Amino acid sequence: MNSPELQQKTFLLLLIIVSVAFVWILLPFYGTVFWASVLAIIFAPLHRRLLVMVNQRRNLAALTTLLFCLLIVILPFTVLAGSLLQEGLTVYERIRSGQLNFGTYFQQIMAALPQWLANLLDRLGLSDISGIRDALSDSALQGSQLIAAEALNIGQNTFEFIISFGIMLYLLFFLLRDGTILTSKINQAIPLSLEHKRHLLSKFTTVVRATVKGNIAVAAIQGALGGAMFSFLGIQGALLWGSVMALLSLLPAIGAGLIWAPVAIYFLLTGALVQGITLILFGVLVIGMVDNVLRPILVGRDTKIPDYVVLISTLGGLVLFGLNGFVIGPVIAALFIAAWDIFSSSKNEQV
Repeated sequence: MNSPELQQKTFLLLLIIVSVAFVWILLPFYGTVFWASVLAIIFAPLHRRLLVMVNQRRNLAALTTLLFCLLIVILPFTVLAGSLLQEGLTVYERIRSGQLNFGTYFQQIMAALPQWLANLLDRLGLSDISGIRDALSDSALQGSQLIAAEALNIGQNTFEFIISFGIMLYLLFFLLRDGTILTSKINQAIPLSLEHKRHLLSKFTTVVRATVKGNIAVAAIQGALGGAMFSFLGIQGALLWGSVMALLSLLPAIGAGLIWAPVAIYFLLTGALVQGITLILFGVLVIGMVDNVLRPILVGRDTKIPDYVVLISTLGGLVLFGLNGFVIGPVIAALFIAAWDIFSSSKNEQV
């Protein structure tokens, strides 16, 4: 007859096997499940308020919250993505036809350099203008081809995208409606003390909300400001460059300066002093101030994670998980810090 200990070990082994198998089944749609969960966490406070307003009718509250999510987040993002792809294809056509040549811009910069700087570059072996120019042109063409290929892939995978989008909305509805029940069951299953579970769950939800709302708000504002200034200065592809600045703004301490700073330097070196000075002042005093003021308020204050940890975890998350990593990375870092805090406090209590 099997002993209770053997039965328990057998059950734990079965639990691990079926859990791993379930995660393996979900892997093809991990992005869909992930963003449904993130949106459910973000819109949970709104859902709770609506639940009170509609007299605890869970289906109606979840459906209303889902409609709010569609109108506020998903539809605007879809329209922006479509416009961005269209402009990206336009830039690709201009690069391929030679109307837009980054190698020519580089040659103009080198010709405008003062003699002492040109001599310094020559001593450093960086004076091969033709080689660098050709490399820049090839890189720009490859980048634009990548944009065009991605646009083609999206067009070819429209059906797959619609299916994933539908699954996300479907899952989001049930996560909103049954979120409290699911959270309670997860709490019961985790073999930790009630205080530790509350601490970890609170840290998880706080970091998700702060990272998504804060980083996206900062990125959207910086990208919009940068794109507007580029449009004002007559720089072609303002929407595309604004979107790139918004994407780079997800990285704290790096940000949109990787785009506007080289453009400002180009203006200054080619004699367009007014445009260059205007762009520098706007970039430092307006775009940079948004990052310095809003990010600590919307992200750092709530997460209580050092900026350098946020930066490294965001970069690592982006490398490992793609665009999803700008949320996954800081969340893992926050849980890491919270878990070690719990471990340290437990050890101190035992001493």
